[in-house]
Amino acid sequence: MSNHFYALIMAGGIGSRLWPLSRQKSPKQVLPLLGEHSMFAMAVERLNPLLTPEDIFVVVGEEQVGLLKAEETGIPDRNFVIEPAGRGTAPAIALSAIALRRRDPEAIMAVLTADHFIGDAEGFREVLKAAGQVAAQDRLVTLGITPSFPSTGYGYVERGRFLINANGFTAYQVVAFREKPDLVTAKHFVTSGRHSWNSGMFVWKASRFLDELSRTMPEFYAQLMTIEAALDTPDYDRVLRNVWQTVKTQTVDYGVMEKARDVAVIPAEFGWNDVGSWATLLEILDNDEYGNVIRRAEHVGVDTSNTLVLGRDRLVATIGLHDMIVIDTGDAVLVCPKDRAQDVKKIVDALKQSDRTQYL
Repeated sequence: MSNHFYALIMAGGIGSRLWPLSRQKSPKQVLPLLGEHSMFAMAVERLNPLLTPEDIFVVVGEEQVGLLKAEETGIPDRNFVIEPAGRGTAPAIALSAIALRRRDPEAIMAVLTADHFIGDAEGFREVLKAAGQVAAQDRLVTLGITPSFPSTGYGYVERGRFLINANGFTAYQVVAFREKPDLVTAKHFVTSGRHSWNSGMFVWKASRFLDELSRTMPEFYAQLMTIEAALDTPDYDRVLRNVWQTVKTQTVDYGVMEKARDVAVIPAEFGWNDVGSWATLLEILDNDEYGNVIRRAEHVGVDTSNTLVLGRDRLVATIGLHDMIVIDTGDAVLVCPKDRAQDVKKIVDALKQSDRTQYL
């Protein structure tokens, strides 16, 4: 692999759809949701041996950076890019890109997240190698996931003409990024054979991304250049905070990728899933003969199937539950249908509005 290849792990946010387990003081990134280790530690480990901790950067909010450093992943403190406040993926990636470009003007960065499940880590690393080769040709590369069913929960990437073969994978020109579709449209996307799920993972030269940013988000780019001028100076923190107060929230998809030039997609399969809600764990984790996933709980079930039960220090008993989510954290209990798992964020919003911050 190129000596100029790096990874950026986006590790901000509190994972409000995984409440009541994921909270401000224990966000999902530091929780062992998928195994013995935290999701953040797993995101770092799956990059080994492709990258060493010295080559991995992390962008995170200042209120969570201490939690991630405590994970003892070997990532040096200087590789943590700290946001004063969340402003969406575009500013977070851009702030990291100027730090990477300062470290290495030829840097190629893989933009990853701490909350993905990837079943085939070796296959994932091979895709990253391929994407790095394509990105070296000044293309912005997005990793597409070959859809296994017509999902309405993911955005899609539509591909066009063949571009290049790299490391056993094929890169195509991106025709368009498609928003999360309705079921009829999703079925059309899957049967067309031209659409991949948008994984939210990208690979590009830091300098190339910043060039596109200057064209697609000129106002923010000017703000970013003020911050870059203060890098490695005693004024950096002050300048960053002052500028960040005026930065508008924006996603990288809408702010950059939908308007960018020379965008490529590499369709691939490596056992990917976005751990965005409790329902996802029912798809990922091992289940019993009735389809139930029981974690950290003593459970007795009568006529219970396809249900996630996550408990803590006490028996959880269920009767007549099917396709349900039951989460017990000691001070809070969540019960909801699996198909309403995306609405858990509404509970968090309601707690904020009623000023019950002890549960956040």
